[in-house]
Formats: sequence, structure tokens, C-alpha cells
Amino acid sequence: MKKSWLLFALVVLLVSCNRQSENDVRVRSRFTKDWKFSLSDSESFSTPGFDDSEWRLLNLPHDWSIEGEFSKDHPASPGGGALPGGIGWYRKTFEVPASDKDKQIFVEFDGIYQKGEVWVNGQNLGMRPYGYSSVRYELTPHVKFGEENVLAVKVDNSEQPNSRWYSGSGIYRNVWLVKTSKLFVDHWGTYVTTPYVTEQNATVSIETTIENRLPDSTYVRLVTLIYNQAGEQVSLAEKWKKLAPGEKGVIKQETNVKNPELWDIENPALHRVVSNVYNDEELTDKYETTFGIREFEFDPYEGFLLNGKKVKLLGVCQHHDLGCLGAAVNVRALERQLEILKEMGCNSIRTAHNPPAPELLELCDRMGFVVQNETFDMWRKRKTPHDYSQYFPEWHERDLTDHILRDRNHASVMMWSIGNEVLEQWEHVQADTLSIQEANFLLNFEKNVDESVINSGEMSVNSLLTAKLVNIVKNLDPTRPVTAGCNEVNPWNNLFKSEALDIYGFNYHHESFADFNENYPGKSFLVSESTSGLMTRGFYQMPSDSMFIWPDSYPPTGKPFGNPEQQCSSYDNCHVPWGSTHEGSWKIVKKYDHITGTYIWTGFDYLGEPTPYWWPSRSSYFGIIDLAGFPKDIYYMYQSEWSDKDVLHIFPHWTGWEPGQLVDIWAYSSDDEVELFLNGESLGTKVKGEEDLHLVWRIPFEPGTLKAVSRKDGQVVLEKEIKTAGEPSKLKVTADRSEITADGYDLSFITVEVLDDAGIVVPNAGNQVIFEVDGNATFAGVDNGNPVSHESMKGSTIKAFNGKCLVVLQAGEKSGNVILTATAGNLEPANVEIKLN
Repeated sequence: MKKSWLLFALVVLLVSCNRQSENDVRVRSRFTKDWKFSLSDSESFSTPGFDDSEWRLLNLPHDWSIEGEFSKDHPASPGGGALPGGIGWYRKTFEVPASDKDKQIFVEFDGIYQKGEVWVNGQNLGMRPYGYSSVRYELTPHVKFGEENVLAVKVDNSEQPNSRWYSGSGIYRNVWLVKTSKLFVDHWGTYVTTPYVTEQNATVSIETTIENRLPDSTYVRLVTLIYNQAGEQVSLAEKWKKLAPGEKGVIKQETNVKNPELWDIENPALHRVVSNVYNDEELTDKYETTFGIREFEFDPYEGFLLNGKKVKLLGVCQHHDLGCLGAAVNVRALERQLEILKEMGCNSIRTAHNPPAPELLELCDRMGFVVQNETFDMWRKRKTPHDYSQYFPEWHERDLTDHILRDRNHASVMMWSIGNEVLEQWEHVQADTLSIQEANFLLNFEKNVDESVINSGEMSVNSLLTAKLVNIVKNLDPTRPVTAGCNEVNPWNNLFKSEALDIYGFNYHHESFADFNENYPGKSFLVSESTSGLMTRGFYQMPSDSMFIWPDSYPPTGKPFGNPEQQCSSYDNCHVPWGSTHEGSWKIVKKYDHITGTYIWTGFDYLGEPTPYWWPSRSSYFGIIDLAGFPKDIYYMYQSEWSDKDVLHIFPHWTGWEPGQLVDIWAYSSDDEVELFLNGESLGTKVKGEEDLHLVWRIPFEPGTLKAVSRKDGQVVLEKEIKTAGEPSKLKVTADRSEITADGYDLSFITVEVLDDAGIVVPNAGNQVIFEVDGNATFAGVDNGNPVSHESMKGSTIKAFNGKCLVVLQAGEKSGNVILTATAGNLEPANVEIKLN
């Protein structure tokens, strides 16, 4: 019996060791804890021996700009969020065990804004100017195994303005430490496509790039396994290839998956490729790639088809900031935004106007969003004095290439955009201003640029540049179409003249949507950006059938506009001169099959670009949802149109109007008709016509209760009430989740409402709310959605805005209970308990 137990223990040990070695062949670990930071600059900061003991200790991702004070004097200007830039340094001391001396060691930065320059142990590894590019550096030659090492990163965001919106500053995305053997899958080294898809069978093609750093040639054996959403193996492929020392080789494999579960918007089923690399019988690498089995098509006349079914892309444009978190990436914050959009009926995201955080795409894969993945906001011609245009000639090939390589396996990504409203749409660059030699150098074509073509005006250098960028994308990923967001919609647009774009993207110009097929026969069409309605949550200007176009023209004439509060009306009666109302654009998109879909500007308000105003405004008015994540009224129009939910939403509030004042009551409903009551008396039933997206009543104000009843086929579907509120009396706090993970990253978003004695939200309340937290959590931010607020978003207090505000708690790393308490002067306080698991 003793011998049997010893034998059993030996077998368990061998299996355990084998499993351990399999897990150790590639280790990719989060490298974000315990960094030192200083908002200052010195050449000595890169040296290993520098004393950083007085520097601030923090975890990444980190955005130092959001920690600053709002000021019109910051060089970024209100267009950049009225927050500071500057130069900051990060340092991290770390050890690589001596047992890893035969490993290859890399550090990966998902994003540094901007001009991130990296040193390890005093050795300069490089600098990347584009703040949205992911970059990898090898540490192997410079690491001291078994000893302390120092990684130093300089971030230079001092040249301002360099962005038309808030960029943030710092190592604002995640950092990873990667360890591999000497025979391994290259960085972004797999490319998985599905060239043939039916419900019965799918062909999966896999290209795997493997690097051999062994001293001798070797025959690599690549065993590729495919797993479905349930974790079941559904296919296998195996292939050999000889690699010389120092060689990178591509192994192409093709395999079939029977009865595949297809990825779509309603059921985003994901598959996983596991690439096992062997040297003889030794496993040297295990690399995983998530992908989706689906087929899609952009048809010039039928629009977008996903797995053979017509789908209208119901999209929004999204900048990268996360409100009070600034630009610092957080998975839960991204997930919350997508949850709110999904509830509205949104099914597509445009990453305006830059490569997104990898986590956003992972969430879109998992949650069922189609992504238009955009690379550049400008090319050679600048939009702000210090923007990326100065780096474009040297860096555009590398940045575009890395973007495509990084993101081309995502199931959600179904088109690439190479630019947004680039100024190269206009102005031919002729040979007299740009020599043929300079053009060849810039464009890097194998064939010479034909001088006669340039001089004839038939093809500008900008058209050739368009073709070049498209070719870069197509060489890396021929499976997806390429588009660009264009605000010049006429045929003389240089991007259109290139004839390289697969999809023509119109920014605005809703008057040109219907006739697209006549003007561009055979081309697919997408509304890449639309509307630009201006709204402040809870603010209304009447009469609601008047239209406020602010500023009055573009460029502005200087004619006064707006109101003293610097707010915009939520009746969908305020927009910019180049845009439209929400209803106006949507009616056209809804009507025509050839319009693939639309991307509303924007899903959420964002920091910076406070159109139509300037200081003291510091954030946008464009969002369907405000900066704190609270939906504006227009959210429910889209929900009634884009989703299959029963919707009834009436507004505005019924508090604070003068007695007898005429107030316009709007209703968004998914049903046929709505009847409105005031204090029990019917004010009539309104029936939705074919073109109606809202119903309206104009009634004199009388305190009490407004009640709306929606009906379909004569049957009551929903009832909603709005009551006149009294004076503020108490607070109510509601957490989006009662349990979060004790990992140092997870967040709880807690909404605070100001109520009267009867529990009715006071819609004009602006009480100062103070927060206290008891337990293992910290304040990640506070917000209220007010574009004119100058309160710190990183404090523990903020005023309610139109009855609401938000506090965000970040979990610590120990389990337990956390209590958040909100107080506001003599109002009754409120608290909520959050459990950390």
C-alpha cells in the first residue's frame, strides 16, 4: 500500500511538473503595480542609480492631466479639456529571476500619450511619438537576471495643443511583461480568417509567424487547436517547418469546424486558437488567439449583411476618455459604457479617431458590437499646431501597420478607417510644390510617380497617398473593407478620386444620403459621422419647435448666440451648422437600404471640444449620454427606434415652471399612441404618424402629476408619471453593482440623487455632496455631467447637477465590505454597502 501511494504521488508530481512547464513556456503578466511618478524632467531620471524614493507611488494606467485644475490658460485650451499637459517620468524597479536567464523578455505598452521614450538599466530602447500606438520593446540583452532592474519612461505631452479633444497624459493604458522561450510565436504573430462559412461548416485559415533564436536550425512542429465558446476542442491542424537560426517563418494552416456557432450581434460566440510550438518533443510556446466565425458583406444596394442577414449598423462615435477617470483605461468603465449603449439598441462603435485600447475591442468581441476601427485624425496637413502631422511622414507606415497587426483577429472589427476629415481631401499638391523625388520618398511606391498625371490634375499626391494607405491595410488584411470619414462629399474629394476606398464614408451632409447611388454607382455607403446635436441633460429651451443652430454658421460670423448658463436644450432643437437634429438624420438612414448604417456624434459626452461654446465650458455637449454616464432624453428616442424594448419616456421635468407658463411635453414611445393626463384630467391622445418619432403637447404649467399612458392596438403597454418636486430633503445612492472584485482595478459607479420628502427627484437641485468611504476602496473620481463645472474630478465632493451626481469607487486588494456615505448639509444622508470579493 505504501509503494502504491508513492507511485501515485510520483505520477501526480510528473503531471504537475508537465502542466507547470506548459504554463511557463509563455508568461504575459500585468506590469502595472508599484510604479514611481514625477511630473518633472531631468536627464538623470533615466539612470538606474537615480534616487526616486521621494516620487509618488502609483499603479498604472495613469493619466496625470485629469488630476489637474481646469483653467483657460493651459496650453491645451478648452478644446483640449482645459487641463494641463507637461513632461512626466515613470520608473519601476523589478527583478527577473535567475531561472529565467534563457528566456526572452519583452515589455509591451498598450499606449503612452505621448512621445513615450523608454530606458532599461540606462539603455535607451526607443521613442514612439503617436500616443495611440501600442509598442513592444525587448529587454533581454539589457536585463540583469536575479538582480534589480530599472525601467524608466519619459512622457512628453508639453507641446500643446496637439489634439482637438482631450488626450490625457501619461502611461494611460496597460503595460505587460512577456517571457518566452527562444523558439516562439512572434509579436502579434497569428492571423486567423474564415474564408468559407456556412451553418454546417466553416473553413479556418491560420498564419503563424514563428521566430527561432536557438543557435541551430530546427524543424518546428506547430500543433494548432481550435476551441469553441464552451471550451470544447472542435478542430486540429499540424505542420512542420525548418527554421534557420535567427529566422522568422510563416506557417500556413487550414482546417474545418463542423456546425460552428457563428458570431453575431445577438449571440457573439467566440472561438479560440491555441498555437502549440514544439522543438522535437519539447513544447516551447503556447500562444492563444480569440476570433469569431462569421461572414459579412457590404453591398452597395442592400447595405450590411452579417451571416447572410441584413443588419443596419446603429452606431456611435466614441472618443477614448472615461469622464472623471480621464484617459486612464479601466475595463469596467469601458464595459459600463457599452452596457448603457447596448441597452439603447446600439450595435456598432467607431473608434474616433485613433486606435482604441485593446480592452475595448475585447469587450466588443464579447458583447456583440461591430467596430469601425480608425487610425488617424490627420495625415500630413495639421489641424492643431503640434499634432501628429509633424510625425506622419516618418511614422505613418509603422503606426498603421502595427494597428492592423494588433487588431486584425478581433471578431468585432469589420472595417478599417484610415482617416477622419483629413485636409488632404482638398488642395492638390502639384509637382511645383512637391518634387517628384519628394513624392516618391513620401509615398514609397515601387514605381515612379508619373509627373504628367500629377500635373494634369487627374490624380493628386493626396490621392496617391490614399491608395498607399489602403494598400498597406490590404497587404496585412485583405478580408476587411477600408473606409474614411469624409466631410467633402463631392467627386473632387482626393480620397474618392483615388478609387481605393471600399466604402465611402460621409461625415454629415444628410441632404446627400438618399442620392448616393446615383452619384457613386457601385460603391458601398456609410454615414461615418452624423448629427452633432447639442444637449445638456435636464436643460430645456422653449418653444421646442424653434431651432437653435449654434454657432450661426461655420466659420462663425461672430453673431451672439447661446445663453448665460452656456447650456444647450435637450428637446432635439439645437445643433451645429454642419449637422442636423437627431431625428432629421435618423429618418433618412432608416428609410434607405443602401445606407449601411450611421455613427452618431457622439455616444457619450467627452472632455474637450466644448462646441458651441468656449471657456468656461470644458467638455462636449454632443453626447446622447452625458459625461457621468446619465442618459439625456434623446437616448430614449433611439431606444424606441433601435431596440425591441417597450419604451415610454416623457419630458421635461414638472418642477420650477411659472404658474400658467406654456410647457412643451414630449413623449418618445415605441407604441402607436400616447395619452397624457394632468392631475387626472386627460389632455388628449396623440397618435404617431409614419414619420413621427416623438409626440408633443403644449400645456400651461400647473403643479401636480403628469401621467402618460402608451397603447398598442388599443391595449395599454406602459404608464409613466412625472411629479412636481418640493424642496431638497434627502439623498439617495444607488450602486451599479453591489459586488465587485478585490483586484485593485474593479470599479463601482454610484449614482446620487437629491430627493424631496416624498422621494421625488428634485430636477434642479445643485447641492454640494460630500463622500466618505469606510473600507478597502478609494475614490476613483466624481462627476455630475455639467460641461461648465470646474470642480476637481479626483476629489471626494461635487455639486449635484440637475438633481444628480456620480461617485466612482475603486476596489482595493482585500476582500470585505465597503460603505460609501453621501452627505449634503442638512439633507438626510444616504449610504450603500459594496461587497469586495
